[in-house]
Amino acid sequence: MGRTVLAHLTRYAEGILPLLRGSLPDVEFVACEPDGSHDRTSDVLVMLLDDRAKLDPQAFGRAFTPDVRWIHVLGAGVDRFPLRAVGDRMLTCSRGAAAPAIAEFVLAAMLAFEKQLPDVWVTEPPEHWGAAVLGGLRGRTLGLIGLGAIGQEVARRALAFDMRVAAFRRTAAPSPVPGVEVRSALHEVLAEADHLVVAAPATNETRRLLDAPAFAAMKSGLHLVNIARGELIDQDELIRALDDGRVARASLDVTDPEPLPAGHALYAHPRVRLSPHISWSSAGTIVRTIEIFVENVHRYDAGEPLEGIVDVEAGY
Repeated sequence: MGRTVLAHLTRYAEGILPLLRGSLPDVEFVACEPDGSHDRTSDVLVMLLDDRAKLDPQAFGRAFTPDVRWIHVLGAGVDRFPLRAVGDRMLTCSRGAAAPAIAEFVLAAMLAFEKQLPDVWVTEPPEHWGAAVLGGLRGRTLGLIGLGAIGQEVARRALAFDMRVAAFRRTAAPSPVPGVEVRSALHEVLAEADHLVVAAPATNETRRLLDAPAFAAMKSGLHLVNIARGELIDQDELIRALDDGRVARASLDVTDPEPLPAGHALYAHPRVRLSPHISWSSAGTIVRTIEIFVENVHRYDAGEPLEGIVDVEAGY
């Protein structure tokens, strides 16, 4: 292929760069310095963002040299990306690479809530053997906020468990997953959901989407799962809803900020199950992430449309 690709991979370079080189042996990958500087010319820049880092726009500016025409983010979220610096360049991301792993995590969280795991596990004879009454997913309503790659994967698995699925999405387009009922108003989903899964991108329109009025509209006793971004939820209002029982449990893989500071109320709240932003994690996610970029390199060289194009105006 005989091309050079700039790689701005921050602290992940040690593990990701060999994978990129192994997948595209005819491509020379040149790693940028931590400040974004480099001494090579290339029209392709591949980046891996740290979700927790406060990014330095000047460092990205040094990587966005005039010769760079296409930027690919090795991740799905671009809310921490300096979108204003993109200009007329093409920006793509690895949308959907982590969706299967995240969907499995969501199903595990919902099942854990219904089956009272790990609370029902015993280490000695209980006072009453076989007396617990457990819940189930069959017949429950799953409310989805967002019906992108992750939402679709969650919906397919939920439908297989005989759940009813209702989704709130930005557009009125029909659901790409048969059996999913699309709602045009957020409060409609909030009022009927037994399990509410936040799977929308973080944009100016979705930040604090779940605010005080939203929590007031929720069906009492629901289970809230957030695998998107912590900024989509007003955490103070969430804690109030947890305290009064309107939210029976919150399974949070993301928070605002990340990580939460020591002593934060969410760590010790009895109705919260907190995980450190790992729902995406699986060997398959890494493989698919690399595969998406490799396929796009071939498409780029062939002059074909790229996958995972980011709408810079919309922010995802």
